[in-house]
Amino acid sequence: MSAAPIKKIPSDIEIAQNADIKPIVEIANQVGLRESDLELYGHYKAKISLENVKEKAGKKGRLILVTAISATPAGVGKSTVSVGLAQALMRQSKSAMLCLREPSLGPCMGIKGGAAGGGYSQVIPMEDINLHFTGDMHAITTAHNLLSAMVDNSVHQGNPLNLDPRRIIWPRAVDMNDRSLRAIVIGLGGPLNGVAREDRFIITVASEAMAILCLASSLKDLEHRLGRIIVGYNFNREPVPAKDLHAPGAMAALLREAFKPNLVQTLEGGPALVHGGPFANIAHGCNSLVSTRLALKLSDYVVTEAGFGADLGAEKFFNIKCRYGNLEPACVVLVTSAQALKFQGGVQMENLIGENHEALATGLENLDKHIENIQMHGVPVVVAINYFLSDTRAEIDLIKDHCEKLEIPSTVTEVWEKGGEGGLELADQVCSIIEKHNSNFKFLYDVEESVTSKIEKIACCIYGADGVEYTTAARRNIQSIEKFGMGNLPVCMAKTQFSLTDNQAILGRPRGFKITVREVRPSAGAGFLVVFTGDIMTMPGLPKKPAAENIGLDKGGKIYGLF
Repeated sequence: MSAAPIKKIPSDIEIAQNADIKPIVEIANQVGLRESDLELYGHYKAKISLENVKEKAGKKGRLILVTAISATPAGVGKSTVSVGLAQALMRQSKSAMLCLREPSLGPCMGIKGGAAGGGYSQVIPMEDINLHFTGDMHAITTAHNLLSAMVDNSVHQGNPLNLDPRRIIWPRAVDMNDRSLRAIVIGLGGPLNGVAREDRFIITVASEAMAILCLASSLKDLEHRLGRIIVGYNFNREPVPAKDLHAPGAMAALLREAFKPNLVQTLEGGPALVHGGPFANIAHGCNSLVSTRLALKLSDYVVTEAGFGADLGAEKFFNIKCRYGNLEPACVVLVTSAQALKFQGGVQMENLIGENHEALATGLENLDKHIENIQMHGVPVVVAINYFLSDTRAEIDLIKDHCEKLEIPSTVTEVWEKGGEGGLELADQVCSIIEKHNSNFKFLYDVEESVTSKIEKIACCIYGADGVEYTTAARRNIQSIEKFGMGNLPVCMAKTQFSLTDNQAILGRPRGFKITVREVRPSAGAGFLVVFTGDIMTMPGLPKKPAAENIGLDKGGKIYGLF
């Protein structure tokens, strides 16, 4: 059967701007929150006062994680399916909440566009969420750069901590893709301008300050974690923490409001917490722990996502966020699509529309590996086939038949086109799995294992590698980490999202490869070790034609071109 004629669907921003948006106080009332529990940011968004709601008796919600197969440059539709599933659960009169990450301005203005869902499965107000929202990104950027300034000021003012300028590792941050800032020189212009040294910028969502905000359990814990940040090493090659600069108090003050979860709504008027936004390829890729815990107290079902594929966001969700948050996912939804599978089967982006059963069948091996990755953690999984209007029945049947052979439940979701209605079957399957199958959730590794053992378990078990190769610099990093008592931290792998390997050009399910670790940095405040593989960068660049070129204001001041 050929694909049906492609329907004309309005753009994401047109759908969002024409939505029947409700006052945020009404949305709060759905989950038992009063106006006094909120700090309003206009009529349609609010922060939730954690002090006001922490004593609520609450519920014990079931946690549903949405992840995906390996990404395409345009994504797989994970956020859209997350929103659609939450909307579908509410259509079935279930008590449900959605927990998403906040979008970064970098990819929004770059190649990917916004990250608030799509079509008729979005969170709104879409323009606010994708742009400045409630100012969280600015607060995190400012807190990060305050510490940067205090580091260089300490060196300039006599260097009482004996910091070695060559071994300062705390960078600057900005929430924008800007490759020109990857390697810079600061302090030029003479003694009054500080000590000249090499430095770098990272994108805000890769900042340890972001990771700390998303893993802290309270404001007190936030400040304590900020104090553990290692800013560099002294001339004796000993780590220097941020607390020795007396910086954590001011940083926590800057982050006080940003620490409160943000309440918005889906297109169908359901409650959504959008809070925190670390990247999953260069950070741990999960929304804030405080928002997830709050949602579990307020609703029976909590739908959350972890960035990119199950080899990245989901692995880190299981082994970092669940470990620190004492969370136990009840079910995992693995998002795939015919287009994404064909991409993993070797088809170029511009040729994804049109049947190619051979490429799709090759790409199914990528789906298989991600299913295995979830099953390694003992959590039941359902495959959501994200439907595109250009897909054909034969392609969809091929995917469904494959899942049936694996005895993995699957369903087609049409949430982009139909909203919650297009996710009703998925909602049925998820609820059925939760009721019939107990999650036997388990971690992939014990944190007390050696650093190399943890890295190699992720590389070999999750990626399918034959082993790990370490550069001389990486081995020295690990020796230093273990020497100073940080070897028992979880591991956060920095790896390309497009491949199970550390080379983004190798697609599908590669075999017979090794992962190369080139650097390991301690994020002592966040509580994990960042392991850099391949050529992954903490500061992306803009594409040849950035999405920003198509964004603007019409004569009435309304934003257009944001997608």
